[in-house]
Amino acid sequence: MFQQRTLKTTIRAVGVGLHSGERVTLVLKPAPINSGIVFQRVDLPESTPFRVTPALVNDTRLSSTLVKDGVRVGTIEHIMSAFAGLGIDNVIVEVDAPEMPIMDGSAAPFIYLLQSAGIVDQHAAKQFVRVLKAIEVIEGDKWVRLLPHEGYKVALTIDFAHPAFKKSAQTIKIDFANTNYVSEIARARTFGFIHEVEYLRMNGLARGGSMDNAIVIDEYRVLNDGGLRFEDEFVRHKVLDLIGDLYILGRPLIAAFEGYKSGHAMNNKLLRALLEDDSNYEIVSFNERDKVPCSFHDLPALGI
Repeated sequence: MFQQRTLKTTIRAVGVGLHSGERVTLVLKPAPINSGIVFQRVDLPESTPFRVTPALVNDTRLSSTLVKDGVRVGTIEHIMSAFAGLGIDNVIVEVDAPEMPIMDGSAAPFIYLLQSAGIVDQHAAKQFVRVLKAIEVIEGDKWVRLLPHEGYKVALTIDFAHPAFKKSAQTIKIDFANTNYVSEIARARTFGFIHEVEYLRMNGLARGGSMDNAIVIDEYRVLNDGGLRFEDEFVRHKVLDLIGDLYILGRPLIAAFEGYKSGHAMNNKLLRALLEDDSNYEIVSFNERDKVPCSFHDLPALGI
């Protein structure tokens, strides 16, 4: 049986929220089978734990934010990407602020935390969402789609008319049957333009941003010492975000994703469109490992 996974032990970390600028304590705990990814704001005594679902994403300004009965947990896409990359099905995420810590702007610190806590199989079948028909969302010149595919692959194009981006590939195609998430995607950092910082901060965003947790770009170039971690780090980070946004579904997708200029809002609308009709997908499990699509078989391509 291809099994569900949770953490072996509880682990803690402290960081700062990218948009709020607030200090955040993060605690990750093991969770029972079939409980999913559960968030809780422990600084709000009246709040209760809630399971992540696409319907709870109610703010997509520069991040994916869950809102449940007025309780917010923001910037969840990087840790959700790490959960997807390591095949974590069940975990409790406790934070004492309205936003996840940004860490270094990538998913790599979360990968380190999860691997340090240990990952264990549980005696229950992992559930996948297999896409059965094409699902598409179009807004102006932006579009995203899910297509049937017996595995998991991504084709994504970004489009920034900026000198720093002209030196970097803005299209990427990744098949996780032969690509390692941890080495090829998890380390890619978020990015932002220095001329936008004042505007963002006036609107309550990016208050915790710095060159320690983001790639910062002026009118011509990347300002960070050491430059980029990958030649195409910008589009790789968009794939990191995408993987996290899609994992808000709560189960891994068996599908191909294609997109042009996608973002958190479009990614969430795509999930909602998928869930609108039960005939769009099916929930599947695998009793035999050799029946699992090779993108997931023992999760070698996703870091295990």
